[in-house]
Amino acid sequence: MAATPSTSLYELIKSLTKSEKRYFKVFSSKHTIGEENNYITLFDYLDNQNGYDETKLFEDFKGQAFLNKFSITKKRLQENILRSLDSYHSNSSIDAQLYRMMHYAEILYDKSLYKQCKKYLQSAEKLAEKHAKYHILLEVNQKMKRLLENTGYAGSDQAFLDAMQTKDNELSEVIRGYNNLWHIKSSLMMHLNRNGVARNQEERKIYDELIHPLSHCQYAVAFDSIFLVNQIQAAYYFGTLDFQKSEQYIAANITLYKENAERLKEEVNVYFSLISNGIYLNHHLGDYSRVDELLNELKTISKESGKNLSEDLNIKLFSSINSTRLMLYNERGEFTEAIQTVPLIEEAYRLYGSKIAPARRAYLNYNIAVAYFGEGAYTQSLKWINTILNDKDLDEKLDIYCFSQLLNLILHFELDNRELLPYAIKNTQRYLKSRNRVYKFEEIFLKYLNKLSRTISPLDQMDLLENVITEIQPLTEDPFERSVFDSFKFLLWAKSKLSKRPFAELVHTAYSERSK
Repeated sequence: MAATPSTSLYELIKSLTKSEKRYFKVFSSKHTIGEENNYITLFDYLDNQNGYDETKLFEDFKGQAFLNKFSITKKRLQENILRSLDSYHSNSSIDAQLYRMMHYAEILYDKSLYKQCKKYLQSAEKLAEKHAKYHILLEVNQKMKRLLENTGYAGSDQAFLDAMQTKDNELSEVIRGYNNLWHIKSSLMMHLNRNGVARNQEERKIYDELIHPLSHCQYAVAFDSIFLVNQIQAAYYFGTLDFQKSEQYIAANITLYKENAERLKEEVNVYFSLISNGIYLNHHLGDYSRVDELLNELKTISKESGKNLSEDLNIKLFSSINSTRLMLYNERGEFTEAIQTVPLIEEAYRLYGSKIAPARRAYLNYNIAVAYFGEGAYTQSLKWINTILNDKDLDEKLDIYCFSQLLNLILHFELDNRELLPYAIKNTQRYLKSRNRVYKFEEIFLKYLNKLSRTISPLDQMDLLENVITEIQPLTEDPFERSVFDSFKFLLWAKSKLSKRPFAELVHTAYSERSK
């Protein structure tokens, strides 16, 4: 038994759907000899476990021969499961169909059945052209060349060879253009994910530099290239705080998928992301009817796809829908309704655990914390904020981590943790400084919260609250400072303390006025 047992087999078995499990057992009975019973027995055992405990497994199967070479048994079982999945999903995507056709052609070539080989390559070529699978087209051409060489160029002439070279060059240019666009897009997205939107002119210049290569990029007018150009523009305008233009490019990609039903079916996960981004942007633009429209579309796709969704897509869909619901409830001041979704989210955490990406989990937890804050349940809110601040898998450079630090301080203030708060403020100041995140709002907010934490007199506190409102009010109109106010209603919180009115009431009133 290994010092640190691998859980990969257990995780693979747990990821299977009921139909995939049934198919594996049928497949295993047909494709394994001698070891079938051991495989099925081990498979069923692991499938019924709620966690992987190799020590207990060895105890339960004590005396069984397969334990003598258990690592080999696990590897063979895992490979057998993957082979069954390959067979089960052989027609699940265009890529799967193409690679199967290519494999058939390879087998026929090795058997010197060149005419049959050519037919499969030609079929693969037609299918790849239809679905713009350029990388596979290049591979088809390479196999065609080998076939030509082996048959002594029978049935070919110079014009045919010239046409093949022209096609290769065109494909190479298309792929080169796609790769350049992908690099620009990925550079923008990586910077956006790690550093957030621009909060000053220097950060704006970084986005300008990242998108600059687009002006010199040559690319084919095809689905993938159009999609990437729209994605680049959407990311650039989001990062530079022009949400209106960002939304236009997201909407263009949503339309692009709607007009290409096959791509939508194959890449429903990308479509989910587009819809989610559209919801976020329209929410911040105040187009709530469009938000409801997109949210309904997300739910409709989920129902229509039904059991065909993979676990990965189910997780993404769950995260998108519930993050959006929480965000909308919090925006409207409907904190009670937001809290009612918490049991559903907790159950998903139990089912999916670490499979939910840290950033997705953080946004869910943050919105839950805001909901409890709105209800005045500060201890509960702090519990959810701590899940973010204590998550070792979460990148501390992300905006959500920064916003959690700020909300954490307000919670300690509301809980009257006067001894702890000054240290928490200093820790937050160090964190922000180390991440170059000390912008205008953060500087003003931390300065006044520090003073408020040390002030006992109610009259002095009122004076400080009036001062902080006066100083941060203008920042709500500053595009570089807007993102922090989107994360939490800091200004309304200060006003609620000053007016002694419920925070939820002020949030609901502000939303009603914007919606008129």
